[in-house]
Amino acid sequence: MSGTGDSCCLRFRHARRRIANCDVMGVESGGLLVGCIQSILRVGCMATSLKNLHGNPAVHCAVLSILAATALLAGCVVRVAPAPPPRVYVAPPPPPPAPPPVEYSAPDPGADAAVQASEPPPPLPDYEQPPCPVEGYLWTPGYWAYAPAGYYWVPGTWVAPPRVGLLWTPGYWGFVGAVYVFHAGYWGPHVGFYGGVNYGFGYVGTGYVGGRWVGGAFHYNQAITRVNVTVVHNTYNETVINNVTVNRVSYNGGAGGIAARPTAQERIAAQESHVPPTPMQQQHVQQAVRNPALFAHANGGRPAIAATVRPAVFNGPGAVSAHGAAAATFQPAASRPSTPANAARPGAPRNGALVAGQPRVNAPAHPQAYNAPKQKAANPPPKGKRPPGEER
Repeated sequence: MSGTGDSCCLRFRHARRRIANCDVMGVESGGLLVGCIQSILRVGCMATSLKNLHGNPAVHCAVLSILAATALLAGCVVRVAPAPPPRVYVAPPPPPPAPPPVEYSAPDPGADAAVQASEPPPPLPDYEQPPCPVEGYLWTPGYWAYAPAGYYWVPGTWVAPPRVGLLWTPGYWGFVGAVYVFHAGYWGPHVGFYGGVNYGFGYVGTGYVGGRWVGGAFHYNQAITRVNVTVVHNTYNETVINNVTVNRVSYNGGAGGIAARPTAQERIAAQESHVPPTPMQQQHVQQAVRNPALFAHANGGRPAIAATVRPAVFNGPGAVSAHGAAAATFQPAASRPSTPANAARPGAPRNGALVAGQPRVNAPAHPQAYNAPKQKAANPPPKGKRPPGEER
């Protein structure tokens, strides 16, 4: 130890750094313990080196005792760094529960269903599509509708959409409970679920591949849709591979029906804003139900008017018949026989329960196809006389 006045300082042979004020150290067998250095030095600078005292254990212990006592009397406080608080693990909040899977359920019959029937609709007839008459018109496929007298065919036709950008989702029949329910078609930004029914001409059971909106104009796929390029100029050619089994089943569910469920995109489309059929489409249906030749019991499922160029124009140019259909003539209601149509169809339903909130179709009570009366056989003329008109 060496020092001069108040600036005396201590050096120890085992110390690797200069001892600071109020440092406390302990020594065992050659180690050291130092209290408050400045306070100790104020008692009196020691000129004796610890090196000289190291060989005398008694003196060594005495010096250490004096140093420790002096440090305590000088009020030197040993600085003890507080232990850091223990880290507490806080678990992150659990993720929000996943939404339950959306299960498909048939729509409420009172929401979008127009008609109910106790028997399934007939198969779809086979017919050709008439060409598009006006650029911007969209194809709406034909379907079987229902009235109190039974099923009747609503011809397919070209229709002007309510506004640019909307697509037509056809209506479809679905088996719900113990009845067949018709879910009405609608206009929307995307094509929704229509029962998986393959109506043809772009409606292959899901979506529509007969054309698409490009900006403010509708473009027609010539590989699918029949157009006259001298009238329609917005066309493209895109081959569509259809993996759907081609059949003429016209309803979903039930015995013999199509087993199809809505896709994720079709579920989203069902939640979008919809526009009901246009007035021209409604007039088209009214025109169909007034024509007895379009009822299935009259045409055997092969209507003479299967499709038209424009809505509600059944006798105009361009109307097409179903393959195998017989020519039919519209007969005014006043000249039709009054025999009930269901009389010749045992087991046929006599009523179609209309859903509340839907417009009632003004159908004739018992529409029938026109049947020319059979001519009676002429009585044979007497012998030797010629029939009237053959006399010369």
